[in-house]
Amino acid sequence: MNKYLAEKKNLHPRNPHRFLYDFKSLIKSIPELKNFVFVNEFSKETIDFADPNAVKTLNRALLKYFYGIEIWDIPENYLCAPIPGRADYIHYAADLLGSCHAGKIPCGKTISVLDIGVGANLVYPIIGNKEYGWSFVGSDTDVLGIQNAKNIVASNKLLQGNVECRLQKSSYNIFKDVVNENEEFDIVVCNPPFYSSAYEANEAAERKIKNLGKSKGEFVRNFGGQQNELWTPGGEEAFIGRMIQESLKFKNRIFWFTSLVSKKETLIELTATLKKLGATDLKLVEMSQGQKVSRIVAWTFLNMEEQQVWTSRRWVS
Repeated sequence: MNKYLAEKKNLHPRNPHRFLYDFKSLIKSIPELKNFVFVNEFSKETIDFADPNAVKTLNRALLKYFYGIEIWDIPENYLCAPIPGRADYIHYAADLLGSCHAGKIPCGKTISVLDIGVGANLVYPIIGNKEYGWSFVGSDTDVLGIQNAKNIVASNKLLQGNVECRLQKSSYNIFKDVVNENEEFDIVVCNPPFYSSAYEANEAAERKIKNLGKSKGEFVRNFGGQQNELWTPGGEEAFIGRMIQESLKFKNRIFWFTSLVSKKETLIELTATLKKLGATDLKLVEMSQGQKVSRIVAWTFLNMEEQQVWTSRRWVS
């Protein structure tokens, strides 16, 4: 990637997407991307981010160029996750693990990550496996989404043996029936459904399209998304609340639980619940991509002695 491109200072310092898109390099990876690239009024190369096909083709190019993914696709209208923001989450998750390991990020297949709501796109496992060599289990309630994620694994040798996808048959459970008996995870990542209804999700999408200079009549959700990916009764607060309650049952088999949180006000209720349930450590990380601000909430129930036993047993120095 062209090192002379302007740097986005708000992204994590290890995030390779902190520079503006080098479309010449990306087009070499996926030639079809050339069909969507144009020069805007500021004399900069870009794509129409309101066009779902352009966004998906850009993702294919990013995943191939940066992460070695040769074959990647998602079904129509499924969530096409923005890569820079997803990469930020993974790098902050790595920092969280490193903070419990004398500042050294544990790497390799022995580090096991559970991705709640992996979706059809498999983006978190792709990034985490490439950047840190971690092994992943991705769970989702959507049958087609899980099948597509499995197809991505099967189509890319880099992922085979490093990523497993599991169907969560319950729309209510988070960890139950996904985490096997005696199975341990070093960290959980989760991109929860943020909205409480289809109406709320569509309103947010229409605001985004308007900000991209399109009219309401031209409304198409540029990043896609199925119901389970975008909304759930009670929104993110209810979903993460269930996640917190259920995490108590797995507190000795999972070191760190984390989730994205889009609304600052959601944190008030969640942090109060975590303190009430006896979380031994609670961390909040703020992330920013452009004008969008999101947060990671992280918690553990392991005390300091238990954490030291865990790291010495599972993490290679």
